[in-house]
Amino acid sequence: MDRLAAEIAALRPLEIYGRVASVQGMLVEVAGPVQEMSVGARLSVSGFGGVKVPVEVVGFNDGKALCLPFASMEGVRLGAKATIVTSSASVRPSEGWLGRVVNAFGEPIDGKGPLPLGPNEMPLRASPPQAAERARVGEPIDLGVRVLNTFATCCRGQRMGIFAGSGVGKSVLLSMLARYTACDVSVIGLVGERGREVQEFIEDDLGEEGLARSVVVVATSDETALMRRQAAYMTLTIAEYFRDEGQDVLCLMDSVTRFAMAQREIGLSAGEPPTSKGYTPTVFAELPRLLERAGPGPVGGGTITGLFTVLVDGDNHNEPVADAVRGILDGHIVMERAIAERGRYPAVNVLKTVSRTMPGCVEPEIRPMIRDAKRLMATFADMEELIRLGAYRRGSNPEVDQSIDVSGPLEAFLTQGKDECTRRYDGYRDLAHLLESTVGLRYPHSGE
Repeated sequence: MDRLAAEIAALRPLEIYGRVASVQGMLVEVAGPVQEMSVGARLSVSGFGGVKVPVEVVGFNDGKALCLPFASMEGVRLGAKATIVTSSASVRPSEGWLGRVVNAFGEPIDGKGPLPLGPNEMPLRASPPQAAERARVGEPIDLGVRVLNTFATCCRGQRMGIFAGSGVGKSVLLSMLARYTACDVSVIGLVGERGREVQEFIEDDLGEEGLARSVVVVATSDETALMRRQAAYMTLTIAEYFRDEGQDVLCLMDSVTRFAMAQREIGLSAGEPPTSKGYTPTVFAELPRLLERAGPGPVGGGTITGLFTVLVDGDNHNEPVADAVRGILDGHIVMERAIAERGRYPAVNVLKTVSRTMPGCVEPEIRPMIRDAKRLMATFADMEELIRLGAYRRGSNPEVDQSIDVSGPLEAFLTQGKDECTRRYDGYRDLAHLLESTVGLRYPHSGE
């Protein structure tokens, strides 16, 4: 019996595999036992010289599985063996991941050794919590950025979008939020980021103190579409782990647009029809599934406060991805090139920025001050061209005169260096002093 048991133990486990039937661009067709495969299943394709290329099933056609690779397809030949590895992707995060930089597979890329694995596997493509089981958003969260704390107050568990064109300063704003936000853990997803900027972000912008309480997920722009998409899923999965541990998590992702572009590339390769700007239907189906995973957890548990950047194409804030994301999130922060060009950073347009928890999350005695400041900014914006041309005569309208008096100090108030941190009540106090000293309005000095 012992000999029989030893022979049984020596038997190789059952291996289910197919064969590569065709390779068209990045699309790999696998023939064989496709009934054993499912959408999202992982296969390992044997390449020349023993190289293993991981691929994922994205669809089926004519009795074949359509797959896309996670790495270069160089060395893969017709008839190559494609072995089923797993039916779904999962990861096992733990507290030991804090201070680490990982790739889309959850593997360390910071040279600090292996990662400690948690006891439980978490699926990468988990469903958002049931609406009836979720808690409401919590108290206001201090972001450390004056313009956002004052004019776009965000609550714990809220999800906000940062909408900006290229080169307007959204990455710097993201680094300020990562460093200064009052939270327990930060999970930062750099999706489709420039490889050159990753180390700069980690060492210069995030710093040792910020990294110590953060997990950074990186998929650079040169990586495949599946890796870029999975980096977004990995970011939310790690955030969900810390939320389930009862912690208040700040989830930052740069950017949702690159996630959408990766999903578009995957959809087009699988044969989906292109719609607006070439985006496929699954792009607009996957966006809410991803973004809804952020937010409050079950009552009594932790929260995920999500801040997601959206790269608007050609500075058009109504392009398809921006429009879809704006409808999903709980507010939007609009950054404009014209503001950045005149040297004011963060280049946030206060009048176009909306937090859907305001004004309810702000103390009643503070609301009139914020309302008056925005009214004066709107008046100056309406008359700005006439004022600069000299066509407006001072004294014609008292409210326009007030807006002129307050415009310079308000511009200075909205300006903040990336190494400067301003707490929420300090911003309210400074704004009250500004309005009192320039236009004579009176408010209680909050925070004193």
